[in-house]
Amino acid sequence: MDILTTLLALCFLMFVAYRGFSVILFAPVAALFAVVCVNPALVPPFFSGIYMEKLAGFLKPYFPVFLLGAIFGKLIEISGFARAITERVTGVIGNKNAMLAVVVVCALLTYGGVSLFVAAFAVYPFALELFKAANIPKRLIPGTIALGSFTFTMDALPGSPQIQNIIPTGFFKTNTWAAPWLGLIGALFVFACGMSYLGYRRRQAQARGEGFNPEDAAPAAADDKPAHPLVAFLPLVLVGVVNLVFTRLLPKAYGPTFDFAAAGVKDVAAIDTSKVFAIWAVEGALLVGIGAILVTAFARVRGPFSKAASIAVAGALLAAFNTASEYGFGGVIAALPGFRAISGAMTQAIGNPLLNAAISTTTLAGITGSASGGMSIALAAMGQRYLEQAAQMGIPAEVLHRVTAMASGGMDTLPHNGAVITLLAVTGLTHRQSYGDIFAMTLIKTAAVFVVIAFYYTFRIY
Repeated sequence: MDILTTLLALCFLMFVAYRGFSVILFAPVAALFAVVCVNPALVPPFFSGIYMEKLAGFLKPYFPVFLLGAIFGKLIEISGFARAITERVTGVIGNKNAMLAVVVVCALLTYGGVSLFVAAFAVYPFALELFKAANIPKRLIPGTIALGSFTFTMDALPGSPQIQNIIPTGFFKTNTWAAPWLGLIGALFVFACGMSYLGYRRRQAQARGEGFNPEDAAPAAADDKPAHPLVAFLPLVLVGVVNLVFTRLLPKAYGPTFDFAAAGVKDVAAIDTSKVFAIWAVEGALLVGIGAILVTAFARVRGPFSKAASIAVAGALLAAFNTASEYGFGGVIAALPGFRAISGAMTQAIGNPLLNAAISTTTLAGITGSASGGMSIALAAMGQRYLEQAAQMGIPAEVLHRVTAMASGGMDTLPHNGAVITLLAVTGLTHRQSYGDIFAMTLIKTAAVFVVIAFYYTFRIY
């Protein structure tokens, strides 16, 4: 009965997310429903002592990353830098390689710190023009954007400033550059397989005589002078470089702990800085990127900045609270007997911590429709156990970080995923028209996790 209650709570949350209801509203409902089935008297203490504590505990370290990332992405958009980058990449790669050009632009933006949602909005207008010039059906755009935005730059490439690559650092005391060789192998696998699939789908359409429908073309836009490509690329480059520099310098500057008493501040407990170095590095890098945009494109962003900043803040709040609500849900479920029985059975059935972490994380990401949410639930419940098992088997924490991060980006993009719904809404397409190609990317990036695990055990390189 305890296991059934846990599964019902998970299925209920997946159902309401799929139907488009707010996770912020229904995550506590689902969690407390499970508590009621165990013991109704436990509802108030579980809500205040576990759910709200976990929710607040997630927001405390990660909300600044959501906020700075949203502002950075919005500035990239309104400054015209996204357009300049797209036009430059297209000029180098050529219209005949429209799919490759869209993937590269999405990858540059997201690896440079632009949020996945913002990248979809920024790239779509130019993807539409490229597909029109190359006579490729519009219905293949979502799969192409998904490959560039939702896969290898999100959680595989070392140093990625996306939240999916940051969350494991707090559990495993690693940094965003963890296991670089495994990340590169995984990224290459996803990119190669994804481009092969997209090429196959394009040839299929050509064989049927299907091309771009002129009715899908966007109305002509104002011919504003784009920013210089070198200036447009500068903020993205700075975010990557500064992130790497801060990752190396901050541990030397602060040490493993920071004692406030030494700074003359009383009644404040010392903090374990090893858990937050990676977050500080990304925050500092995004601040430098934002400053670079303001300096180089002040005239462009001055007018629309107020409205754009409000939109960015609202988006950051929604994204952060969605994930934090799922994290609180995971904390409650993890404390119940049913989940402990399930996790114990999985540990016995799958003794390898890498396989256990991969399967658990990608399953929960699929159920919640969120990479960060599913990973947060898995790590909140079993992160310490994974770490202890890995240490016993001589597996570095960096390998566990990379496998868990990549697994979070596995089955997360099921039909109820927020990024999928947003992408289809932006492109004006339906699940029936384009979700099949997005699901193909889901299968490819899920397979990549196990390719990485096999590579590690074969060569012991990470």
